[in-house]
Amino acid sequence: MITQLKNFLKTSYTAYQAVENAKNFLLANGFTPLDEGEPWNLKAGGKYFVTRNQSSLIAFRCGDGPFKIVASHTDSPCFKLKDHAVQESGPYSRLNVEEYGGCILYSFFDRPLRLAGRVMRNDEKGVKTELYVSNFCVTVPSLAVHMNRDVNDGFKPDRQNDMEPLLGLGKRDLDEILGENIGYDLFAVPDVEPYESGASGEFLSSPRIDNLTSVYGSLLALADDSCVGNCLVACFDNEEIGSRTRQGAAGDFLKSVISRISAKKSEIETLLSQSFLVSLDNAHAVHPNRPEKCDPTNRPAMGGGIVIKGHAGGAYTTDGLTAAVIKKIFSKAGVKYQSFYNRSDMRSGSTLGAISLTQESIPSVDLGLAQLAMHSAVETMAGCDFSELVKGLTAVFSSRIAIRSDGAEVE
Repeated sequence: MITQLKNFLKTSYTAYQAVENAKNFLLANGFTPLDEGEPWNLKAGGKYFVTRNQSSLIAFRCGDGPFKIVASHTDSPCFKLKDHAVQESGPYSRLNVEEYGGCILYSFFDRPLRLAGRVMRNDEKGVKTELYVSNFCVTVPSLAVHMNRDVNDGFKPDRQNDMEPLLGLGKRDLDEILGENIGYDLFAVPDVEPYESGASGEFLSSPRIDNLTSVYGSLLALADDSCVGNCLVACFDNEEIGSRTRQGAAGDFLKSVISRISAKKSEIETLLSQSFLVSLDNAHAVHPNRPEKCDPTNRPAMGGGIVIKGHAGGAYTTDGLTAAVIKKIFSKAGVKYQSFYNRSDMRSGSTLGAISLTQESIPSVDLGLAQLAMHSAVETMAGCDFSELVKGLTAVFSSRIAIRSDGAEVE
């Protein structure tokens, strides 16, 4: 399982490649592709998937009763190429980029970065999109300590001048590299081989652990034939920049798919009020060097199992009822779990769960895996936690859950 996860992390350079890899996985597991622009002929017991913008995907099994939904995101912090991206800098050419999401900037220096995303080309019918991964890497070079003596006393990178990847010697033409094109959505992303570390190889370090572990884990659970009822996996783009796009959680993608699955439109609101959504995005593990940054009593650790995330201000959607439901399911299945809250004097992060509720009001819980170095070019988790995640999500999909006004039915 870890070998397959490492390959997914390695090759899913951007949301476009992540969705392509997800499509191939689903096709190999008997799911039928659908198109938003065409009528759907769904059958009971059928397995289907649909994409939007090539960067978001929803897969589902048609059953009966309320929906069980697991939502995660396909994008990760990196650098996006602007138009007219190449600029000369003395004897060199550099790429003019802007930060996508909240990067730990210093972690992107002196690492191999690959250009990936999609390119738009002329077609006899108009415009055709083509996925793209460069056959070369670029690097953002650090300024030598001899030229920046204070670098270890507090260096603040300039996002315009310091973070531009070095493209090559002399004047370079991006169109010659890409081939004939009329536009692109391209990113400079970490190209580091996922690796295991620790005395027993217990840790996994890789780019894009946040949040492709959630994407791949949810796909594995949906492919398991123990699923019962209406089971759905939503993999949204653009969470790292707020989700407010057509293909993000604030768009109508999930709402549209649910309305097309439900046979009787009049029953949708009733079904959704009884449904259960897992907002799946990773959590901060207690840091070995800075444990004081964690909450005094809720200190999730790598290797401790799935994290249930809570926040009084609503950054996470978990409440007492939805937490109790997931704990009941996990306990029955023998799945390890733990709790996360931020310190009360620190600003919380956020994720797509609360944003998705603006489109579909579904009782929900926020879960994730405990990890270190979130939003770094290379992040770290415990490999054993991934198997707990798949086991836990499989248990959710194989349970029958119905939220009621005075509690919940869980079988």
